[in-house]
Amino acid sequence: MGTVELPVVVGVDGSEAASGALDWAAELAGRRGLPLRIVHASLWERYEGYVPATAADRPAERLRGEAVLATAAERAGRRVPALKVMTDLAADDAVTALLRAGQSAEALVVGSRGRGEFASLLLGSVGLGIAARAQCPVVVVRGRPENVRGGTHRVVVGIAERERSGEQEPAPPSAAAAFALREARLRGGELEAVHAWRCAGPEDHRTREDHARRAAELLDETLGGAAAAGLPPVPVTHRPVEGPARKALLDASAHADLLVVGARRRQGHFGMQLGLVNHAVLHHAECPVAVVPVS
Repeated sequence: MGTVELPVVVGVDGSEAASGALDWAAELAGRRGLPLRIVHASLWERYEGYVPATAADRPAERLRGEAVLATAAERAGRRVPALKVMTDLAADDAVTALLRAGQSAEALVVGSRGRGEFASLLLGSVGLGIAARAQCPVVVVRGRPENVRGGTHRVVVGIAERERSGEQEPAPPSAAAAFALREARLRGGELEAVHAWRCAGPEDHRTREDHARRAAELLDETLGGAAAAGLPPVPVTHRPVEGPARKALLDASAHADLLVVGARRRQGHFGMQLGLVNHAVLHHAECPVAVVPVS
């Protein structure tokens, strides 16, 4: 029995940001040889704060949704001619519809802004809600046009501190590192692994050289399985940076086609929490951001 091909899922709402996400998702699916599933939620406008004049007219709303999907499918087909495209008109709000679709997806792709009155926010409620709760990697397509178009040929992955396993064999790449490594390989580009470190304070007796050496060791451990047998090698740059992780990753995003971060999601008083670093890159990165769930 062959393995099931999970699609790349993208949410569309007819906005310019969604069109950019659609193009990005189509190319991701094309690189990975996967189908593309385009989802439009019929309650999308209401969820983002936009109420059409015919809000009570369900048939008209459905017709609009079908038109959005047809236009999106045609655009994706032009972008990647051999792509298998599926469409889904979901009678639900956008977050619920996309989270459901993400349960059987290779990745979820969304734009950084919605259509409604909240479109001026740095990251729309849909993108943030999905990034916090999806079971699969979520890509928020944002940043400068040259970065979105893939002009730098570089993927950046943020490597967080982790406990040593005590094993002598190199640890396998984390889920985020593995995602970033695959993208760099499929793009024919390079991978830059960034780890930020800081001295803890006066009670921290380790020297700056100790911290830098530990950061380099961590990068080596995390990417220990980078040279996969039978696959083209990927040039990997290890970049330990002294300073806040948010600044290190945002600086790196300026010269990247994609920034990949891991998300160990945790429940808080206000629902699922992504953490300060992930919030910062989702709101301010200069390239698309992939948030990859880690256990």
